[in-house]
Amino acid sequence: MEWTGLNELREKFLSFFESKGHIRLESFPLIPKDDNSLLLINSGMAPMKKFFTGEVQPPRNRVTTCQKCIRTPDIERVGITARHGTFFEMLGNFSFGDYFKKEATAWAWEFFTEVLEMPKEKLYVSIYENDDEAFEIWTKQVGVEPSHIVRLGKEDNFWEHGSGPCGPCSEIYFDRGEEKGCGKPDCAVGCDCDRFVEVWNLVFSQFNNDGQGNYTDLAQKNIDTGMGLERLACVMQGVDNLFLVDTVANIMKHVSEIVGVSYGNDDKSDISLRVITDHIRSTTFMIADGVMPSNEGRGYVLRRLLRRAARHGRILGYKEPFLYKVCDTVIKENATAYPELVEKKEYITKLIKVEEENFAKTIDQGLNLLQSIIDDKSIKMLSGEDAFKLNDTFGFPIDLTKEILAEKGITVDLDTFQKLLQEQKRRSRDARKNAGADAWLSDSVDLSDMESTAFVGYDEYSCDSKILAIIKNGERVDTAYEGDKVIIVVDKTPFYAESGGQVSDTGTFKAGNCTIDVDEVKKDHNKVFMHICCVSTGTISVGDTVLSEIDFILRNNTMRNHTAAHLLQSALREVLGSHVQQAGSFVCPEYMRFDFTHFSAMTDKEIKEVEFIVNEKIMESIPVTCVEMPIEEAKKLGATALFGEKYGNVVRVVTAGDFSREFCGGTHVTNTANLGLFKIKQEGSVAAGVRRIEAVTGLGLLNYLVTLESDVKNASEVLHLNNYKELVKGAEKVSNELKEKQREIETLKQELAQSKISSIVADAEEIDGIKVVSQIMKDTSADMLRSICQQITEKYEDSVVVIGSKIGEKLTFCTACSKNAIAKGLKAGNIVKEVAILTGGNGGGKPDIAMAGGKDTSKADLAISSVKSIIENMLK
Repeated sequence: MEWTGLNELREKFLSFFESKGHIRLESFPLIPKDDNSLLLINSGMAPMKKFFTGEVQPPRNRVTTCQKCIRTPDIERVGITARHGTFFEMLGNFSFGDYFKKEATAWAWEFFTEVLEMPKEKLYVSIYENDDEAFEIWTKQVGVEPSHIVRLGKEDNFWEHGSGPCGPCSEIYFDRGEEKGCGKPDCAVGCDCDRFVEVWNLVFSQFNNDGQGNYTDLAQKNIDTGMGLERLACVMQGVDNLFLVDTVANIMKHVSEIVGVSYGNDDKSDISLRVITDHIRSTTFMIADGVMPSNEGRGYVLRRLLRRAARHGRILGYKEPFLYKVCDTVIKENATAYPELVEKKEYITKLIKVEEENFAKTIDQGLNLLQSIIDDKSIKMLSGEDAFKLNDTFGFPIDLTKEILAEKGITVDLDTFQKLLQEQKRRSRDARKNAGADAWLSDSVDLSDMESTAFVGYDEYSCDSKILAIIKNGERVDTAYEGDKVIIVVDKTPFYAESGGQVSDTGTFKAGNCTIDVDEVKKDHNKVFMHICCVSTGTISVGDTVLSEIDFILRNNTMRNHTAAHLLQSALREVLGSHVQQAGSFVCPEYMRFDFTHFSAMTDKEIKEVEFIVNEKIMESIPVTCVEMPIEEAKKLGATALFGEKYGNVVRVVTAGDFSREFCGGTHVTNTANLGLFKIKQEGSVAAGVRRIEAVTGLGLLNYLVTLESDVKNASEVLHLNNYKELVKGAEKVSNELKEKQREIETLKQELAQSKISSIVADAEEIDGIKVVSQIMKDTSADMLRSICQQITEKYEDSVVVIGSKIGEKLTFCTACSKNAIAKGLKAGNIVKEVAILTGGNGGGKPDIAMAGGKDTSKADLAISSVKSIIENMLK
């Protein structure tokens, strides 16, 4: 058994199973496709569920993959132990109704003993306790010594998840030697010690569980195997954990070089190095597959991993952004298997750097908030709300909050924190619920007997169609009558079904005196088109032939906007840089919306430059072609793929000269000149690192200009201008007048504040040499409160001022402390927080001046009357 690198092991496995008639599929993206049950792909089998269920036909009945996976349930354990990691690669070979136990076991043994040359005496096999068939195959056909076969119970060696396909499994273990064991006489396969390592799991899916514990044989038996690539590498490289595997160790070495801390010298710093190494692997792959940082769903997972890694950088004493630098090594170590990492290198590193820079700002704010809590000697437990605020608003992991506060003897209300966190997770789960056709239809009607609908709408705008199915109120019916709202399935259609960000066509079905309005079209995973309709006149029945006709004007408008989206992406990359990637789109007849990756607002100059380039390409009258071709050929031509999308072997490529070439299944004009003109209406932020442009073309642009002209004329009339060309000068004049009025108002406010100060101070009380001023005022702005408080503390050297103001249902408090008051231990932030809490509010700030908001205005007087006792307690 020779030392073998991780990348070589991956290739040996895939090549071996190719030699056994398997088709090698590229790793599926980490973002699940058509699977609402997962946020991220977490196993080799997960993206192929529909191959196993028969919903989708696999490209071949024998498949092999190396699937990138993310698992985060034990994220808190990552780093603390060397066993846990969030990112891993899963090797697998799969049979969909083809071979079964005999071949699966024989090939697994051949790969281990002949290809990798593992010593047979080091290998052990576990089987399900009642699986005599597997025992016979392993011992008599494969040739494994019976003494190396272990029978285990259902918990260990039977794979099932509720009702549905299930079956026994066999696991292959590697014996690392007695020195790695626990020393117990009965140490064997199944022991919790580190001696026997489970390397490969072979699942024999042969039964169907009805959910009541009754098992029947499956008509089609399947094989699903899984072997962690990193775990296999540990065995082949003779190392104890994944962080010592060659490619992972190289990543950690880069981290160590940057932060100046070596691995293996200190347990605490080792934890941080492992966290950083694991998390930068995960985040690099997630971003490459199109995951964007956000506060929910998979974006929240990404942000959490990045921030946890960045925080551990600080624990190691390194405060500058550095994770983006480590990306270079992650990409280099994985470039051969995942070339998309190289293609998106600039984008990945820039996004991570921006996230690091943003977190650097919030973590300092969080530390300041924690420090104010620590300084308040009266607080013995941090509220769950504040802990969640630190976590949610400032990105502060709860374990860091607990650690810092524990050093000062302060606990955290974890129950409330967990409750709020669970509410957030529930919102995250809700976010992944699909509102598409499958989700809407799956529970109401079965269309599994329908063939895929033939779409002729690229070239034809009308055709004769045969009615194959009518669905009304969730049930299939034979006939639909005037006024019925139904879903209609036909054999072929010119109607484009909503997909790829493009809305569906609308139009009509007609047959004799029957007219049916088609309002929307969706398609399921089998590409059955579902026309959502209303029968306007007459009746229609299954088997009838209808004339299907789309709204040609709306289709043309949509095509203009879709082609404009392609031109826009190319122009953005030309102006802003190659890091620009499509992050989403919406194309309809009225306008187009394009989301793209970029990390700052576009300047007016950049917007104008992009507009000019797109319009220049429109004026050049460039032919637009749509051609289907093998995906590898399309990639060689430089066609742009949608970020994180998984494509088949044949793709449709839309090309506009040498300027734009993209994978796309949408509808497009035949020449850029058909767009007329292009205008960006607005540009703004959607999420961190994602911008959005809304633009119009053709008739949409004409409508935009008509509306704009009308608004300009109306504004001119409001300003009493004779000519709309004088609008700018007129607006400047009104603006200057308003500024002058505002200055006069501020002057009057200051005079009013001065006049109130004497009467306010007259009611002051003295506590331990400190003049305490407290009062409630009506209809006083926050700026006015701040001004009054500052003027009093500037005039009186030993003073504390607490003033509240009620404006309608809004309650605001301001507190100021003079320098002498601060020297005695009084801090404005602490005082105003205590006052606000009495009204159900909260707040804080600096020692010299601070603001807070209240909720219950009826308790304002009570809060102000408590100022004296609050200050007395703080002076004790």
